Amino acid sequence: MPVAERRRYSPAADRNRDPILDALRPHFPAEGVVLEIASGSGQHAGHFAPALPAGVFWQASDPDAEARASVAAWCGGVANIALPALALDVTTSDWHHALGAGRVRLIVCINMIHIAPWAAAEGLLRGAAVLDAPVFLYGPFKRGGRHTAPSNAAFDASLRAQDPAWGVRDLDDVAALARSAGFVAPSASEMPANNLSVYLGRRPAPP
Repeated sequence: MPVAERRRYSPAADRNRDPILDALRPHFPAEGVVLEIASGSGQHAGHFAPALPAGVFWQASDPDAEARASVAAWCGGVANIALPALALDVTTSDWHHALGAGRVRLIVCINMIHIAPWAAAEGLLRGAAVLDAPVFLYGPFKRGGRHTAPSNAAFDASLRAQDPAWGVRDLDDVAALARSAGFVAPSASEMPANNLSVYLGRRPAPP
C-alpha cells in the first residue's frame, strides 16, 4: 500500500494542533524523550516533534497496528521523532518496561481517557509514576461533577452509548487518581471547543 494511503486523517487534529502545541511548549523538557500515549493518526506527533528543543525526541505509541502505520506515514522523515511507534497498551501492567529508565521526561496523552475504560487512566498514571514522568492530558472533562458545555454532555452520552465503560471524566476523579500515584494537584487551562489541557506534575521526593 502506498505510504499516503496508510495515513488516517482527523479533522479535529488539524483544528486543535496549534492550541495544544502552545499549551505544551512550557512543559517540554531540555533533554530526553517525550512519550505520546495513544498517538492515533500521528498528525499530532508530526506537528509537535519539530518544535521540540534540539536533542529531545518524540516517541509515538499506540496499541493499534493500523494507527502505528499511520504514524509512520505521517512522520517518516520528521525531525526529532523516534520511529517506529511503540505498541504500548497502558491497561497492561508492564507497558512502561519498553522504555529505558530515566529517558522519558514527559508523557502526553490527547483525547484518550474518555474513549477508553477507566482502567486506561489508571494504567497511564500508574506507569507514569514508575517512569517518574509528569503527564499532559488534553480533552473534555467534567468539573465538580458537571459538564462544562451542553456539547460535552451530548458527546458523553454518545460515548456511553457506544461503550458504557467510556465517557467524559471528571477532573476531580482524575486529580484523586493522580494524587494516589504521587502527582501534585493538576494545573488545568481552558482550550478551544470546551476542552482542557491538564498538567500533572510529579510530587518531589522527600529529602
